[in-house]
Amino acid sequence: MSQLNHVELQSLRHLIGAHDNAVQKYQTYAQQCTDPQIKTYFEKSAQDAQKTKQQLMTFLG
Repeated sequence: MSQLNHVELQSLRHLIGAHDNAVQKYQTYAQQCTDPQIKTYFEKSAQDAQKTKQQLMTFLG
């Protein structure tokens, strides 16, 4: 794969940061949730966001 230019790198960093933020929020929401179905939804959302973040990070290496 070719090298990323400055704009692409900044965009990638922004996306990674946004997904990291989403992971943290979904985990917090899941911890505070009392409804089992909604808790499961937030836990899965956190896992999905973490997976996407990891996939995006592969472009940095």
